Amino acid sequence: MPSSDYVQNALTASWRMMWGRRDAIRMHDLSADGFWTSFFAIVVALPPLVVGWVAIAEQLAAFPESISSRMSVVLRLAIVDIGAWVLPLALLGAVSPYAGIGKRYVHYVVAANWGSAITAWIMLPPSLVRLVFGQVGEAVILLSILLFGFTMVLSWRLTDAAYDRGPMVASAVFAGILVASLVSLFALQRLFGIS
Repeated sequence: MPSSDYVQNALTASWRMMWGRRDAIRMHDLSADGFWTSFFAIVVALPPLVVGWVAIAEQLAAFPESISSRMSVVLRLAIVDIGAWVLPLALLGAVSPYAGIGKRYVHYVVAANWGSAITAWIMLPPSLVRLVFGQVGEAVILLSILLFGFTMVLSWRLTDAAYDRGPMVASAVFAGILVASLVSLFALQRLFGIS
């Protein structure tokens, strides 16, 4: 388990990359251990993710159903979200050597993992509102859309800083990851019976 200083440094590095600081990639641990340790970002992202899962489970589960059925929904949502996080990165690893972008794959995965933890926290407010108040109004939906758009801009900038090969490569990788994430998400939702 990485130290709190390690985690803070990794989050700071990805945050700076999200704001266009390409040199911040040097703050990341790009060793083999650093690559695998970057998946600890899932643990860092768990609190806001759990809030979202519980809020969705409350909406999906009918009122008379037991807590265990809600727990089942939460567990299925966890598998779906973590799968949608990890599977696109694995797919990118498989195609990177053939696309000529393999040299920066580790750079991207390390930065993107820690960046995903940041975006999970950015998306927390709408989930909290949904959890506390149940039904959400148009203002919360608008806030969700705006925050999602903001995180997409940050994620594209992180991708651009990680690959450092210009906006065309960054856009191609970003679009590929986004499409792979959505396909993984919908496929896993269908597989685990979440509509």
